Amino acid sequence: MTRAKQNLRRRACRAQHGERGFTLLELAMVMALIMVLAAITFPAYHTAIQRSKEAVLRDDLATLRKVVDEYTVDKQAPPQSLQDLVDSGYLHAVPVDPMTGTAETWQVDVQEVPVPPDQTATGVVDVHSGSAAEALDGTSYSAW
Repeated sequence: MTRAKQNLRRRACRAQHGERGFTLLELAMVMALIMVLAAITFPAYHTAIQRSKEAVLRDDLATLRKVVDEYTVDKQAPPQSLQDLVDSGYLHAVPVDPMTGTAETWQVDVQEVPVPPDQTATGVVDVHSGSAAEALDGTSYSAW
């Protein structure tokens, strides 16, 4: 009897007796493949999460800066804090800094602002993230 016929006969015998399954080698190969795929996708997942946080930060900064400008023009004086924007109805709430996870860490630039008629007032003119971490492009979030 040839070797091929013996293998077929063994397989047929195993199938009749219910002896089906995977060998330890096959299971080890599948586990190794899964681990390789996970090792490839984890950095991409981490980068995608970081990019989404950066997009939220950019959007929040643009909104805050726009609202500070609108407040300054409408009230003819800059806000003294970000909470003034909420109290005046320009924002529902101070947004959470996505890099620090809290709304209290925003860094504000306070300067004198010229307001009509020929006066100056001191208040918030710009907003930055309170995070000291670096962005994916190498810049600091606090410099945005």
